[in-house]
Amino acid sequence: MNASSLILSLGPFQGITDAPFRNVFKRHFSGIDKFYTPFFTGIHKEEHAKNLQGEEIDPKCNDVETLTPQILSTDADEILRFARQCQQLGYKEINLNMGCPFPRVANKKRGCGLLPYPEKVEAMFEAVFEQIGDMKFSVKCRLGYFSPDEIEAILPIFNRFPLSELIIHPRIGKQLYKSEADVERFKALTPYINAPLVYNGDIVSVESYCRINEIINDGPSTPSTGSGTEGSGTLINHFMLGRGILANPFLAEEIKNDLADARGVADARGASLQGKTERLHNFVLDLYEDRLHHAGGSPKVLGRMKELWSYLMNDFEEPQAVWRKIKKINALKEYEEAVEEIFKNNNIIL
Repeated sequence: MNASSLILSLGPFQGITDAPFRNVFKRHFSGIDKFYTPFFTGIHKEEHAKNLQGEEIDPKCNDVETLTPQILSTDADEILRFARQCQQLGYKEINLNMGCPFPRVANKKRGCGLLPYPEKVEAMFEAVFEQIGDMKFSVKCRLGYFSPDEIEAILPIFNRFPLSELIIHPRIGKQLYKSEADVERFKALTPYINAPLVYNGDIVSVESYCRINEIINDGPSTPSTGSGTEGSGTLINHFMLGRGILANPFLAEEIKNDLADARGVADARGASLQGKTERLHNFVLDLYEDRLHHAGGSPKVLGRMKELWSYLMNDFEEPQAVWRKIKKINALKEYEEAVEEIFKNNNIIL
């Protein structure tokens, strides 16, 4: 696979990858081809739902080229309302979250908690595809909630309908993010999937991407047509990045530069530690200022910045020391001073 055929997307994270994050990320880093919104839920009204009126979904407030809104729901009517409103805003695709593993979601048979109930999935899909028209509909899921075998009953249902893509994170919900993603299991499923397939899970470095790609795409490959026939010979060329890119915002461009063997490009963008430090520092400052502006100066932005720092701390030689400075902060001025101190006195290891 070469860099030009590789598609990298940024997975959605509640409280982190909102519109300000996506816009600022795009200004400072390259390599991501597709973004997804954190999930929406509670689309109760046919028109003008309050949670679809803010900048998160407004195309005028999103500077990224390709953005797919995501919904968390088990209600076909709610999904269709969401699809219609997104279509009115100019979107061509929505994504259904069947992957969220957190108990407060899964215990309500939502997210990956829906996977043990194929009959519910089938009824929901029948109602959705009967009315969704030309709006594209994709799914993000796991192997199951209680067992990785649950997906075997779900795949025939997925294959009945024209999904625009199927994103699979090869863990079960009960694992949350513990232990390793089952890449071999993902590979074994590929011959039995009709939809264009996306791999998600444990890509945290160029080396881990190369290892996972080699497992999935070993042997002769041809571009995937999404036909589902002879799946073992299709090329999986779309990978979703998650926690890895939150910890290392350079990851997508590093993967593509590695594939293109374009070390000069990486150097020109500041591949030295000094250059990366400056870029990361500017990204953190711009994101904070953008969020502060949109929040009207409210200190509530600190919560979201702390969420991001719980990943970014791993960019530094002493991550726990960095995290101790950030997690105790309760005032904007304290945060601003702590960030400057971190970048002045701590070395990055990217």
